[in-house]
Amino acid sequence: MHQQGGTIREVLDSIATHGYVLPAIQREFVWRPEQVCNLFDSVMQGYPFGEFMFWRVEPQNSSRYRWYDFVRDYHQRDNPHCPELGTIHDKPLTAVLDGQQRMTAFNIGLSGSMARKLPYKWWNSSDAFPKRVLALDLLAPPDPDEEGSRYAFEFVDTERIGMEDEHLWFRVADILSFSKDNPAPEMLVWITEHGLDTDRQNLAFGTLNRLHQAICVEPVVAFYEEKSQDIERVLNIFIRCNSGGTPLSYSNLLLSIAVSQWDTLDARSEVHGLVDEMNQVRAGLRFNADFVLKAGLMLTDIASVGFRVENFTHENMAVLERNWPEIRRALLETVDLVDRFGFDSRTIQASNSLLPIAYYLYQKGAPHNFESSDSYRKDRKVIRGWLTRSILKESGIWGSGLDTLLTALRDVLRDSGSSEFPAAELRRVMAQRGKTLDFVEEEIEDLADMRFSDRRIFPLLTMLFPVVESHAASDIDHIFPKSRFTPNRLRAASVADDQVEAFRDRCDRLANLQLLEATINREKRAALPADWLDEHCPDDEARRSYCDRHLLGDVPREIKDFAEFSSIRRERLRERIAALVNSV
Repeated sequence: MHQQGGTIREVLDSIATHGYVLPAIQREFVWRPEQVCNLFDSVMQGYPFGEFMFWRVEPQNSSRYRWYDFVRDYHQRDNPHCPELGTIHDKPLTAVLDGQQRMTAFNIGLSGSMARKLPYKWWNSSDAFPKRVLALDLLAPPDPDEEGSRYAFEFVDTERIGMEDEHLWFRVADILSFSKDNPAPEMLVWITEHGLDTDRQNLAFGTLNRLHQAICVEPVVAFYEEKSQDIERVLNIFIRCNSGGTPLSYSNLLLSIAVSQWDTLDARSEVHGLVDEMNQVRAGLRFNADFVLKAGLMLTDIASVGFRVENFTHENMAVLERNWPEIRRALLETVDLVDRFGFDSRTIQASNSLLPIAYYLYQKGAPHNFESSDSYRKDRKVIRGWLTRSILKESGIWGSGLDTLLTALRDVLRDSGSSEFPAAELRRVMAQRGKTLDFVEEEIEDLADMRFSDRRIFPLLTMLFPVVESHAASDIDHIFPKSRFTPNRLRAASVADDQVEAFRDRCDRLANLQLLEATINREKRAALPADWLDEHCPDDEARRSYCDRHLLGDVPREIKDFAEFSSIRRERLRERIAALVNSV
């Protein structure tokens, strides 16, 4: 419920006694000194500085989670992290879900210090991080006509506190040492010690008194308190509260929980480092922390395959950490295998389709070399066929019901007892959940008419022509070059006007496409296929072999005969598609 009241001084008192704590889902303090100064200026001007979001944790739940304290003496190199409080037993807590940066800024400004690296200094230099405290120049007159900041807050060396030329620097933290009810005499004593004339004494007193009112007297703190003990609800509230800044996903929060529960390894560094390494593979697949976290849940059999808080217990995270080297190996091996298929982010838009493959490789143990033996080569063929079929399904296999599907597939892979990838059994289980990999006649016809722009065109071609090794260096080639299909060039080639649009439509469809090595495709350029074959396959046997591999048949020499060529090749492709997509 929403509540109004409380002073900033009272917030500081609660931080000091650990009445306010930070949950593991919170990020580190990231504000710059000028942001802290702007916050204090807003408070002095009476501007609202945002509502806090608190989570009231009942005593019986306080020991279930890890809690962190607020940074007080921030040091960019030596002390940038929130200190862990350890297990808190049977104590009511107020966890800060929204407002950590502001609350930490108050804690630093009113209780601590800030040490950030100076420009052009070495990180290991002893003088690169001077310790500075928040100060207010009491002699800087506020300008009511000036936009933005009106009060002169600055982080300064402690030696500068007091008179400095025309400035009178007051350490902001010292405002808490004055009496709450009648601070005026103490303020006057501090000001008169600096030998000011009457006008400047009045100016300094007015500014200092305004600071005291803003920090110690005015109930400027507003907050919403969530009392539910349902951690799922709390996390969803946290996501919504933080959506105005850098977007947070549910997995961001769960990764934060994992970070706090790994004992030896740095979970954040390991996960993000693995993501970077996988994304550097030449296939250009786009992985993220979500994929790695879900892989960790799936591969280790520690929980259901779902982003739920109860899956990220300390016990489960200990298992994940212990098995991290094998998880890492299996994921990198999966990416390497998919790269060998020639697939990239255009082909595999649902990276979760790779998790059953990763689980299979994880269970196999030692690294695979898919070129080293007949059994491994067979595995590679079966895996590619299963993955390709799942990609070719226009209805989408890897969308709704994903976690349930992945859990069921994991059960099959774990219990199959087979030394080979159990594609047939996986297909059976998928069909039971409405995710069939069988293709009806209409789907086969659609595949035979697939256009060049369809994201599934590359995997379809690799399935149709596995003899053409489809590494990332392969290109999709228009057999009859696309540049020849302009209306003017078609008419000049004796194509009738009423056939021009039909020719142009067929140009980008499967029947006019093939896979070529990138270097060969660049050499082919805009040559007509018969002319290119004359040069590329100089004898009849080589020409016939090439045409048979690519289902080209008799290749006409003139583009006016393209329609007949396209129709015949489409039928050949349709028959091969029908034989392949529904085979075991």
